[in-house]
This record gives sequence, C-alpha cells and structure tokens, in this order.
Amino acid sequence: MNITLLQQNLFTISEPNRFNIVELLKQAPRSVSEIVQALNLGQPQVSRHLRILSEAGLVRSRTKAQQRIYSLEAQPFQDLDAWFDSFSRLWEERLDNFEDYMLDYSKKEKP
Repeated sequence: MNITLLQQNLFTISEPNRFNIVELLKQAPRSVSEIVQALNLGQPQVSRHLRILSEAGLVRSRTKAQQRIYSLEAQPFQDLDAWFDSFSRLWEERLDNFEDYMLDYSKKEKP
C-alpha cells in the first residue's frame, strides 16, 4: 500500500466539490452535464474537478455519443478502505483492552 498515494487521494477528495462529485458517482456513472445540474456548479468548474480526479486515478471516463460519462475507479477507494480498516482493528483492540482493564478494576474495587 503506497502511503504517499493514499495521502494524495485523501487530499484530492477533501475539497468539498470533488467530495460531492465522488458522492454522486458513488450512486451511478454520470455525464458532466448531470453533475453540473446536480451540484449547481458551472461546467468549467466541474470539468476542472473531474480532470483533477481523473489525474489522481479516482475516476475514469468513457465517451458515449458526444458525452463523457464519468465513473469511480474502484481500486483507489479499496486501498483507502483497507487503510481505514487497519485503524478500526487497532481501535477495537484498544477498546477490548480497556474493557478488560475496567472489568479487572471493578473486581478489585468490590469488597
């Protein structure tokens, strides 16, 4: 897992409009005009954000007639999910240890 790439991807989607575009694309592939309408943004602004997301490898496009249809690229999000999952396992272990500690502590405190 490339930590630098994960950092770049997190930074890329941390911008609110790009985050909203990712959320839309999570539901279904969409054309630029659909994204423009859904987010009430200008077409140049949406195209710029899609270019940045494409360069980061987070979205891909295909041509359908005269439209470009954008969809999410699965692998970068799977990598992010695996990275976040590593933290959930860590916190589960810590909470389990804390629970054990509290049970031991409560047993010691009872007369």
